[in-house]
Amino acid sequence: MDVFVCGPLQDAGLRRAVAGDAGDVTPATLSGYAVLSVADDALPPIVAQAGAAAQGLLWRNLSADAVARLTLYESAFDSQRVTVNVTLGDRAEVAAQMWQTPHDLSAGPGHWSLPDWQTRCAAVWISAAQEIFGAAVRPDPDNLRWQYPVMLKRAWARHLAATSDRPATLRHAARPGDVIVSARAAPLGRFFRLQGFEVTHARFDGTRQGPLPREVMVGVDAVMVMPYDPVRDRVVLVEQIRMGVLERGDPNPWMLEPVAGMIDAFETPEQSALRETREEAGLDVTLRHVTSHYPSPGNATDYFHCFVGFCDLPDLHRYSGGLPGEHEDLALHVLTLDRALSLVATGEIAVGPGITLLYWLALHRDALRLEFASAAP
Repeated sequence: MDVFVCGPLQDAGLRRAVAGDAGDVTPATLSGYAVLSVADDALPPIVAQAGAAAQGLLWRNLSADAVARLTLYESAFDSQRVTVNVTLGDRAEVAAQMWQTPHDLSAGPGHWSLPDWQTRCAAVWISAAQEIFGAAVRPDPDNLRWQYPVMLKRAWARHLAATSDRPATLRHAARPGDVIVSARAAPLGRFFRLQGFEVTHARFDGTRQGPLPREVMVGVDAVMVMPYDPVRDRVVLVEQIRMGVLERGDPNPWMLEPVAGMIDAFETPEQSALRETREEAGLDVTLRHVTSHYPSPGNATDYFHCFVGFCDLPDLHRYSGGLPGEHEDLALHVLTLDRALSLVATGEIAVGPGITLLYWLALHRDALRLEFASAAP
């Protein structure tokens, strides 16, 4: 089969992640169509437009297996296969298949740029595609549609980790070759992933040990925000049922915790923190970063970016929050910081990041009162 591509699949790395080394490509043009700009993590719309010409590639001689992989990949975007006529460099016109983007995609101003996409997005999209086809059991199209955004979040978390720069003034400063991962198994799971592998690593005495079998839960980067009124000394706690607490066997799986949520692909922690605080608590806050850390580094990739969110909390009351479309059932409690600290002492607040943020506020609240009192009109 011959397929015309004029979006991200023009990138050789993404084509390889989706279909291996199948087929060959040659430049081609689709007259009467344009590829419009779009947000980083979305497929650019391909729309009919008089006088326009979409530049792309004719992907030729694809095997049945490559077409099956490509068909599954395109199902993540709900694209539909259509037949088009494209023009090659020698002006020959040939028929080809093309996956047409959904008609309801929101486009931005101007046209989509492959070089810009490759700079900003290619590595993350390639990582997500590799996860699709590296799974022990590939998802069917319906499952892939809802799993793919989480795959992008995991790919974005790997990007954030790779571009971080933590100091090593006391701990070991890792060098190339100090850690070797091998025998990586196909990951298991749908929303979260269980990843098995073997690791060989340097020891503190200068020797090496391994390969050792290991498994970790692969999650995403997340934000935690403790809304705080520094003038009234009040915080907001979110109450909701938590599945990890339920599965552990705790008789009461309802937890009191900060605003929390996953960081979307191509979203900064600060953008995510502001969005989640609006969605869960209905609050616009001014952020202050407190800490970013691994809550359980021995068995999970989870990484939390923790903030205090300064805001006005004039009333002490309980209210509802969250997004019904995400099946969130949240109770929001406004209470004094002293009351919250007493709940930590009794064990009623048992979520680690929330405890960290409450203790940080207890340590700094006198300075914060002075700071915000001086800033008041």
